[in-house]
Amino acid sequence: YSQDGYNDALKRIGADFNAFTSNDYTNYYMVAASSELDKIMDVESDRFKNLKYSQELFRTEALAVLGEYNKNASNPISPMIDKLSDLAFSKHTYKHTTIGFLADVKAMPEGYDYSRRFFNSFYRPENVILVVVGDVEPEKVSALARKYYGDWKAGYKAPEVPTEPPLDGPKEARIDWPAPTRPYLMLGYRAPAFSTRTVDSAALSLISQLLFSESAQLYQELVVDKQWVDQVSGGSEDSRDPYLFLMYARIKSDDLIVPVHKKIDEHVARLQKELVDAKRLERIKSHLLYSFAAQLDNPEGVGFQVGSALSLTGQVETINQSFEQYQKVTPEDIRRVAQQTFRAANQVVVTLSHPVAKTDKPATENGK
Repeated sequence: YSQDGYNDALKRIGADFNAFTSNDYTNYYMVAASSELDKIMDVESDRFKNLKYSQELFRTEALAVLGEYNKNASNPISPMIDKLSDLAFSKHTYKHTTIGFLADVKAMPEGYDYSRRFFNSFYRPENVILVVVGDVEPEKVSALARKYYGDWKAGYKAPEVPTEPPLDGPKEARIDWPAPTRPYLMLGYRAPAFSTRTVDSAALSLISQLLFSESAQLYQELVVDKQWVDQVSGGSEDSRDPYLFLMYARIKSDDLIVPVHKKIDEHVARLQKELVDAKRLERIKSHLLYSFAAQLDNPEGVGFQVGSALSLTGQVETINQSFEQYQKVTPEDIRRVAQQTFRAANQVVVTLSHPVAKTDKPATENGK
């Protein structure tokens, strides 16, 4: 299939198709009627086995990625995550965000030969998982997979991913934003890789809710009572290798950056010292379970969740195992994981503000 032939074939069957990339995997997805599964398998297998593109087309798409980078960089959050990732890692590829370092993005329009080597290295059957969700028969899916993908040539060799050493102490950076903006605070703590062998990954997800859900004491104090911030959130992303637990706040004025940071540290320290209420912990577990179930009301949602689990462990059963670990988490586990993760030597801090921005009126003693 040519590029036009590919697009025409999918338009004729009314397919919705797109892709996205995370730190650990790329997801190409398509939604169409189950009666068109044969055609979908045909065009997609051809794309993955026989992809061809000209230098001119590659250059055009690479410049589009540069445009996407520049668009993202107009949002203060994007350069903050770039800087925090760069500080938090020295060897692992998590040092750069998904889109990559700006210097590499700028150079990519001239990287046609590299792109071909990249495609031929990674787009191999040993490195691909095919997920089909919907009104289909497993036997038919397997037969079509053999028919259309069976002659795909093997040849994938997994790259060596360097092990990241522990942080050698707290790190800090400031970004001067060229336009007037409310100041931002971002904290990052190196966190363990996703695993269902222990309760630690589940505990970090629960800690995110304990600190940053709208019912959490920290959220109520900063957003509702003191009104020092208008946005505050935090959590860890499931990852194949040790990554980050991120905390973020958009603050009303520059003079409140330090007080907000102290308040976050106070609530984190409370988790490290005191046992959380067991009943509240059980309510959060229930909330996470039913929130997850609500995402499984269509084939696309199921496909994304299954694909994510497979990218982490290669096993669909990971989903059930993960929620089994949620049920095992105790208040003592929350305290232990908080103590292990939120250490001063394990912290990276990035702030962003406009250097000549005028602050709001100074905070009074009660913060209002």
